[in-house]
Parts: sequence; structure tokens; C-alpha cells
Amino acid sequence: MKKLFTSEMVCEGHPDKLCDLIADSILDEYLLHDEDSRVAVEVAASSKRVFVFGEVTSSYSCDIESVVRKVLLDVGYDSPELGFDGHTVPILIDLHEQSADISRGVNQKEIGAGDQGIIFGYACSETEDYLPLSYSLASKLAKKSEEVRKKKIIPYLRPDGKMQVTVEYQDKVPVRVDTVVISLQHDDTVSHEQLEEDIKREIIEPVIGKDLLKDTKYFVNPTGRFVIGGPVGDSGLTGRKIVVDTYGGYSIHGGGAFSGKDYTKVDRSAAYYARYVCKNLVAAGVCKEAMIQVGYAIGVAKPVSLSLNTFGTSEYSEDYLLQLIDTIFDFRPNNIISSLDLKHTCYHELTNYGHFGRKTSTFEQLDKVSEIQKYLKEHTL
Repeated sequence: MKKLFTSEMVCEGHPDKLCDLIADSILDEYLLHDEDSRVAVEVAASSKRVFVFGEVTSSYSCDIESVVRKVLLDVGYDSPELGFDGHTVPILIDLHEQSADISRGVNQKEIGAGDQGIIFGYACSETEDYLPLSYSLASKLAKKSEEVRKKKIIPYLRPDGKMQVTVEYQDKVPVRVDTVVISLQHDDTVSHEQLEEDIKREIIEPVIGKDLLKDTKYFVNPTGRFVIGGPVGDSGLTGRKIVVDTYGGYSIHGGGAFSGKDYTKVDRSAAYYARYVCKNLVAAGVCKEAMIQVGYAIGVAKPVSLSLNTFGTSEYSEDYLLQLIDTIFDFRPNNIISSLDLKHTCYHELTNYGHFGRKTSTFEQLDKVSEIQKYLKEHTL
């Protein structure tokens, strides 16, 4: 049976992602100087200003404005010609301490969940990074776009951009890329023909490869022009690109965003841990596809629920696998924080191209595979 599925990704200069990156950079600055900082920072950007607001409790006094400007300049918003200049844009800051009603449930020996929430994790055997192919390719297109822009391989590109990849499946197996949609901001000196030729040659073909590009439809800057971009073209806000942060719509996303939140916020930390569990299950050969849902109550360490779906790809019952998970893994915040070393994670490095799939991330490690396989041998069905 034929099926088409599409996933999206955005570049770091996209206004929403820009806000995510600012929020995570502020978080990192606090944690660098005080690893017990409690941070829940939101960022909004318009054509004329950047607004930083939210809750922070820390022994460190952060120079928020300097962090914001550094991010803007590093991304490439460094010139009046772009209509948004990190050197001069006004920055408004409105931060207050974490609510005492929240902190009393978090700041204790056995850390309780920093909020109630439903969290999902996912992994599949479709790609070497255990992610859906459409999402993996869209992420790699975004990363390659940033590379050719910053190295000036395509010198006329600007920071904003987004892309979609549609994959064709035959009997649940990916066979080719049906459609690529890519829109990259550019200066007004280049023709559309040149833009399309350069993007296909330098970005699309090296990332996707000839084996998957069979009768593929291309839509490169389909409006014909993308000069006005970033916060000038559209306002930005943290947490508005949650689907590109996780699995590209292929799996469910919980209600919470990631960026700007410290490790006590389970909608971030438990999502990382749920991904870690699913990836190890798939890598151990338990199943070809796994999705976990975890539910938390604010201030309570132990999850109120845990469910697993292997989508018919496992020989083991889900009750059996839930017992395996309960034996090997621990979803309480204290364990998540320590086992994934989340006090010392560099969060702004996770902001772009999706939070999952990096081999260096603690929650991407396959260090539980042998333990899972041992359990399978010792505990018969």
C-alpha cells in the first residue's frame, strides 16, 4: 500500500526558532554559573524589538541583553540591510522569581515534577538515527542550508528559511522522496533560476542523494521571492515550533515546549528520557517502532501513568515490555536529571534541527541495550 508523509524543519534564523535559541542561551548562561537555577524564560520578537519575560530564580545575575545580542549577531542578524540588527534592536526584559507554589514541589530532596503534563517519546528503525526518514532529511536540509550560508558557498543567502520533505512508503517501507519544498531567504540580487540551481546542487542533492530522488517534485522558493524574512517578515515566539523539535509530526508531541526551561520541567527532561528509553528498546531489537507516553502531577516524583505502543512491531506483549521498562528505567525527575546529566547539558546546542538524533547527546546513548537483551533472556514470556 502506498502512503505519503511530510515533515517540516526551519532554519535558525526563522523568527520562532530565533526566540527558542535566545531562550536556551539565557538558560545556559544561568546554569553555567549556578547549576541549581530555576529558569522558565519566554522570548518574543517583532520587527522593532525583542521581549524577554518569564520566571528565574538564581544566585547569578545574568546580563540578559548581552546574551540576546550575541545570539542575534551569531545567527546573522547583524546589518540594517536585513531590517533587524542585533547591534541596535531594543530589548525589553521582564523577569521575576519562580512562584513559591511551584518551587515548594521542586526544591526538595526528591524532586517533584516541575509541572503537570503528558510527555511522549519515540524511536523507529527507519534510519540510522532512529528517526522517521522525512523528519531526518528535513533536519539535515536545514543544517546543510546553514552550512552553505555561513561558509558563503551560496553567498546571497540570509538567515531565515524552512523546508519540507515528503517521503513515499510502500507497505510501511520508505522507497523514495516524492516532494521537496525549500524556501530560503536571500538578497535581492539573485535570479530565481540561479537560486533554484544552487539550492538543488549544494543542499538538496548532497543531503538526500540520488537513490531517493526519483521522479521527485521540487518547490524552491515557490512564491518566487523571499527577501523579507526573520522578525521583520513575521513575529517570533518561543515554543511555537514544537513539532519540528521532536518527530516532525510522525509521532505525538505532548503539550509542552522545550526551549527556555530548566531540567526540572518534565515536559522537557522527561521527553528526553522517553526518547532515550524508546531508542534503546528499538536498538535492542525489542521492536521496530516504539512510542511511550508518561503522565506527571506537579510536585510528585513518580509518574501517574506510563504507556507503550509498539505498533505491532514486537513479538513481546506491551504488558511484558512495561515490566521491563519499570525494571531497567526510572522516570522520576531525580534519576532523569542525574542519569542524563541534565545539569551540565548545553541546551542551546539542541535548539536547532530538532532536539533528537545527535550522537553526542546523553539521551541518544545506547547504553541500556545489553541490559535490555539480558532481561529478555532471563524473563521468559
